[in-house]
Amino acid sequence: MRFSKCTYLEIKQKAEEGYIAIIPTGCTEQQGPHATVDFDTWFAEELMNEVSEELFSKYGIKSLVLPAVPFGPTPEHINFGSGYIHIPQNIYEDFIYSILKSLSDQGFGKLILWRGCGGHQLDNVVTKFNAEYKNSSQVFNISHPFHEVWCHCSDPSIDGGHADSFMTSIALFKHPEDIRADKIEHPHSLEPDWDDPNLDFSKYTATGVIGDPTHASSELGEKLWKEVVNKLMYTIKDI
Repeated sequence: MRFSKCTYLEIKQKAEEGYIAIIPTGCTEQQGPHATVDFDTWFAEELMNEVSEELFSKYGIKSLVLPAVPFGPTPEHINFGSGYIHIPQNIYEDFIYSILKSLSDQGFGKLILWRGCGGHQLDNVVTKFNAEYKNSSQVFNISHPFHEVWCHCSDPSIDGGHADSFMTSIALFKHPEDIRADKIEHPHSLEPDWDDPNLDFSKYTATGVIGDPTHASSELGEKLWKEVVNKLMYTIKDI
């Protein structure tokens, strides 16, 4: 189910068999003082790998998951001074468009974008691609179920936003070695204006954390992970 583990002839055959191509896009940015900067990237790729396996196991739906794109626009994190790779929006959009075009040219008819970072905007890319390739391919930009899953699995009153208890719990479950437990603390951050086109996290938090990460646990992370996998499996199944 992994694009990068196939030969080019195997990929050709899978495209001819109608496999879905799944493109996870990650990010490299600060995740507070307690988590590594690659969270968005491995989360996106590992999540899609498991969703892909479940889709085949339960419904016989075949898909190939590309390696996660590790970089994207991250201007809201720049003022923390380190730990980011920022790709300007116009370059990023051209890059993602090129990936979609490459997959369409290889014969993949159904493409799914999974944005590891919620702040990345790809609607323009999707609209452009679907207009230009409407006779051969279609890309779907599926939305995140994270808030709904958090409210179902935990306490909705706990503040969230970035490097919070949701993210920290997932990391504790999947990659506990990436969490500096002694650095987890409530930053008493402010709620950002998420619609601000010039969003700067440093105006709202001194640590890089938005929300409260102190309620995180591996047990909660396992519940959140399984619920997210199920939500996305059902979403993709019905596309």
